[in-house]
Amino acid sequence: MEQAAGDEGQTTRRGQELSASAAYDGDPSCIGDARQLATRFLTEVQAVYGLPVSERALGMTQLVVSELVTNAVKYAPGPVILDLRITGGAVRVSVWDSDPVLPDVAATDPRRVGRHGLEITLAVSQGFEVHREPVGKRVTALIALADDPDGNVAGRSAP
Repeated sequence: MEQAAGDEGQTTRRGQELSASAAYDGDPSCIGDARQLATRFLTEVQAVYGLPVSERALGMTQLVVSELVTNAVKYAPGPVILDLRITGGAVRVSVWDSDPVLPDVAATDPRRVGRHGLEITLAVSQGFEVHREPVGKRVTALIALADDPDGNVAGRSAP
């Protein structure tokens, strides 16, 4: 599903890779739009292309998209780009924003209210990377599409 701001888009398949992307203006309303894109994308991946997508994978992808886009909207001025790709039995969630400052995970404090987005993302992802780009940065998380027969998440790997 390629999507530009205001465009519904469609799933694209390059070789064996399925992808969806969208550019947003950075307004807080884009957080819900990004979550909806992720839901539509994974629903189509399963229905049209027959790839298994567990309920856990769908929920965790929605959560990670929400956390990463929220962080981009909150801490970086300007546009946000969401890119979703199916690769090796996982969905790769990548969010670009204009701020070159790399995110950090706050020290554990059960009394802290807020600033738990990266902690949550790290806890539910099988892989996590942050890269500076010529402008801004890209934060990427990897989420397994299917649970193993015992209900465990596949082992951690790099996105």
